[in-house]
Parts: sequence; structure tokens; C-alpha cells
Amino acid sequence: GPQPSISSSEGDLLFLLDSSGSVSYYEFSRVKEFMWDLVQPFTFGPKDVQTSIIHISTTPTMEFPFDRYLSSGTLQQAIRDTQQLMGDTNTGKALSYAKEKFFSDEAGARPDVPKVLVWVTDGFSTDDISEPMQLLKDMGVTVFIVSTGRGNYLELSAAASQPPEKHLHFVDVDDLPIITKELRDAILDVIQANQLHAVDITSSSFRLMWPKLLSQETGYYTLEYAPIDDVARKRTKQVPGAHTSLMLSNLAPETTYEVALIPESNVHYFPPQTTRVTTLAEEISPAQVLISESGPHSFHVSWAPTLDSVIGYQILYGPLPGNSVKLLEVDGKQNSTVVENLAPNTTYLVTVTAIYKSGKEKSLSAKACTQEEGSKVRHLRFEDMGPNTLKASWDSADGKVLGYRVRCRRQTGPLSVISVSPQIHSVVLTDLASGTTNKVCVKPMYKNQTGKGLCRMVHMQPATEAQGYKHRQRA
Repeated sequence: GPQPSISSSEGDLLFLLDSSGSVSYYEFSRVKEFMWDLVQPFTFGPKDVQTSIIHISTTPTMEFPFDRYLSSGTLQQAIRDTQQLMGDTNTGKALSYAKEKFFSDEAGARPDVPKVLVWVTDGFSTDDISEPMQLLKDMGVTVFIVSTGRGNYLELSAAASQPPEKHLHFVDVDDLPIITKELRDAILDVIQANQLHAVDITSSSFRLMWPKLLSQETGYYTLEYAPIDDVARKRTKQVPGAHTSLMLSNLAPETTYEVALIPESNVHYFPPQTTRVTTLAEEISPAQVLISESGPHSFHVSWAPTLDSVIGYQILYGPLPGNSVKLLEVDGKQNSTVVENLAPNTTYLVTVTAIYKSGKEKSLSAKACTQEEGSKVRHLRFEDMGPNTLKASWDSADGKVLGYRVRCRRQTGPLSVISVSPQIHSVVLTDLASGTTNKVCVKPMYKNQTGKGLCRMVHMQPATEAQGYKHRQRA
């Protein structure tokens, strides 16, 4: 959904986009969607965020310079219009090229603003990345890596900025939206680090953060804030010099506040810092209830949003049909819990009720299905059946299986889905191009839900290598 606009952020953000032949058209299009979702809330301009894209291919290519698209609409269209170049995965060359452009007036880069690199990769590179990546980091660039393939964890964790748990993500290309907010917040931490900015914005509060300018001995801060359409309601706070953050609360929803931080130093003069922060619309919890991680005897329940005005949640659950229910109570700061000791292959009605400090209650329900016992495919195997053809075989899953669904995501070529009867435990996959890595998943199908799938990556031997090897043997 729409994201609140993010202003008071200044930085050059460069996407290093794997545009080589090792990426399928489907994966390339999903990555473009992810890039736009990531930057969509930012404000773009010469005093805000600027964005550029460099393609990883045989020869690195800049899609557009940092200063070309300075509005959300034009940048969104430019990302949509970006075309895959194919070619080799020469990431090292692209990193060296990125180092030049990150600090180039010609590319629209700006001196003295934070530099952030987001490298989206399928995990493969045909040349060395360690030296050019280290040069980028030595010049002050913060490196985030998103790997949508297998990748080498040790190599990628060394390439990303430290610590890797904050700067390196492994995620399937279909699950990129899961990490969007976390990655955006981490980028914001970098590009807002040197100025007054707001985080943790709600309908009634936000936390202000600013760089360390003073100490307890050298002065204090005066903080002024007021709604921009009612400056007569200006409020003032004094903050000790050792502090670098302050929570403002009891604010009006959907209101833009003008905030000024004035360092009062007895040693140096520091200019005031200002920002504008808009509180969110007043929310009602729960607005959505999600069921995940379903097993034979448990499932995970989560809800959103979590509000300061909620003191606790009650989770009522019981099988359908039926009128027997059980109750779980959860603290108001939590937004999820695990419901356990359930019957397999059963549909449950789950109702999450928010208990507000005022005594009011708000409820929302969802249905959840537990899986059958042992509802997982085991031992997925592959057998070479000739050029561009493989046989996939698996052991049967437990329970009353109605059939199996086999999905093959080709590196090049169409996605295919095959459904077979429960007695069949193998399929023949064709049109697998030489030299490609393809993902094959098998899921058992049950009456009420799909079971747990098993996925494997399978690499097709390049035809040229095989021919060359045979020729050398004959010689």
C-alpha cells in the first residue's frame, strides 16, 4: 500500500543490477518492482535523495545518472523502462565502474553526501569482486547486498558492509517484499545519520534523532516544535548535551510538525537543524490478521498494527464446525503468537481482539488450516535423460495425498507447473537450456491445503564444455 513520504534525507543511492544472461526475464522484472517499492516513499531532488542504476553485464552500463529523475513519477517510469542487457556477469568490472560514477560530477553525484550501494545478485560472478568492493567501502560507501540465489555466504558477507546481519539478505525473488521495509530503514539510518530526522512515527508520536554535536559539559539543546498551520501552539523543550534523541508524544494525528533543534554551546557555534514530520492517520488495531507457518499441530498468528493505546490482545480459536474455543492472552507490545496443541488436517476460526486502555475492544477473524501429519515431499532426485531434459523423482508424502504439483522455474524460458496423480512420483522436464541453473519444487496436494514443498536447484552442463572435453579425450 501507499507509504508515508520520507523527507529530510540526503544521499546518493546506486543500484547495482544484475542484468546478465544468468538472470531470467521473470526474475529481472521482479527485481525492478522491488527497487521501486524500496525507494517509492523517498523525496527526490538536489537536496534530497538521488538514484542511479548500473547494469552488471559483459560491459558495465549506467542506465541513467543520479540527477536525471528528481520526482517519484519520472523515476518510477525510468525503472519500469529499464531493459535487461544479457551478457556475462562481470560484477568486478561493474563495481570499478560504480566507484568512478559515485564521485563523478558527470554522473550527477554530489560531494559530501552519504553514498549507498544496493547490489541485487543471483549469487554468481565471473570475475573477482573483493578488491573493487573494498575500494568502494574504503571511500565511505555503505554496501547492502540482496542475494536471490544460492550465493557464497562467506564471500558475500565479506563484501557487504559490517555487520552482515544488517547489510546482507538472502531471499527468494518472489519474497523480496518481505525485506523491503527492513532494508529501507537501514538505508535511512545511513543517509539521515548526519542530520535531524524522525523515526518510529505513529499517529500520536515520533522519535527525533540527531548527530552528536555537544556533550554534557559543552552545552544543551533547545528543541522547538509546532504544527505548521498553528505556530501559536509551539512547544519548547531543553535537552541535555549528552543526548542524541528525544521522543515527542501526545501529538495530533495526520498533522505536519515543524521541528527546530538549536545547539546551545559555550565552545562552538552550531547552526540550528530543522525538519518537518507528518504523523500518521489514527489507526485501529487489528486491521489485518495473517496465518503462517502452518503445521499438523500448530500455526503462527500475526496482526497489525500494534498501537501504544492497546494494552493487550486476546486470541480465541476453535475448530470449524464446532463451538469449543480456547483463549490466549498476549501483551499489547506483541504482534504475533504461536497457537499449539492443535488437531491435524483441521480448519480453525481465529479471532484477535485488541483491548484498549480506554476499555474499548476491536476484533478481527481469520481462518487457519492445520496440515496433515507428515505432509512433506522427501528426497527429490534428478536423472539426466539427454540434451536439455531431466527426470525429477521423489518419495511419496504421508497422508491422503490428492496429487503432486511440480513447478520448474527456468533460468531462461517459461515457468511451468505440472500436476500429477498421487500414484505418480516422477516427471520429465524438457527445454532446460545448457549452462543454466533451474529451480524445481514439488508439493503434495491435500483436500484442505497444500503440503510442505521441497525445492532443489539443478544445473545443466554447458554443451560447449562437454563437447570440448570429449574432443580432448579423443586426441
